[in-house]
Amino acid sequence: MKRTARASRPALYAATLLLAVTSASTAAADAGTGPFGVTAFAVATARSVRVGALFATDRRADLRGGHFCTASVVHSPHRNLIVTAAHCLDGRADKLMFVPGYRDGRAPYGVWTVGRWFLPERWLKGRDEDSDVAFGVVGERAGGGEVEEVVGGNRLASDTATGATAVTVTGYPNAREAPISCTNKPGLHTRTQQRISCPGFSGGTSGSPWVNGDGAVVGVLGGHDGGGATADVSFSVVFGAEAAELYQRAERGSPAN
Repeated sequence: MKRTARASRPALYAATLLLAVTSASTAAADAGTGPFGVTAFAVATARSVRVGALFATDRRADLRGGHFCTASVVHSPHRNLIVTAAHCLDGRADKLMFVPGYRDGRAPYGVWTVGRWFLPERWLKGRDEDSDVAFGVVGERAGGGEVEEVVGGNRLASDTATGATAVTVTGYPNAREAPISCTNKPGLHTRTQQRISCPGFSGGTSGSPWVNGDGAVVGVLGGHDGGGATADVSFSVVFGAEAAELYQRAERGSPAN
């Protein structure tokens, strides 16, 4: 999992940076228009609340301080899929909850239990960092209704040109009770891995969606080195045939959950 242990100086630097950013910069980054490479607290918008935090189910009564990774809603016919990094599920996949739009111990859009996970075979067999993506099927909330009906969902896009547009990365650091966001242009690290320069993405931000200028998820924070060895440079698998096929498998399997 990305950066679960951090030295104090980078953490203080990230905190200082976040507090120094103006509200105007926050709004601009959330809209995907820049300024590039600036990390700020994410404004609650119709799009940003599609991103949420993952919790163990035993934290339902006390969410504050219990989140450990990030996930987001992706559009699907059954309106019940989320996407995150596969490494977020190591040793945890049985009992997890997704809380979209989570802030300060509150779940304004409900708490959703994940009923089933879909992971690539190459990840299951060998923890291949080029397969660090997973889809989860969330159950209906009490009283009925699917998560996408409540907060909407971004479509998943594969085989897009890395860096063709800027992407906005939104995630939940473990040390914070609200999401952060940053917009920048990603570049290729290898043929199968992409990278982005955005400060402050420390432990807990694994699984953060990379949403491009067309409003599509083109990556999730993870992949190389568990998402990155520092809080300032993050990685994602380049979504190709494997991610597309996994999404289709999750979509086909979701009605039974």
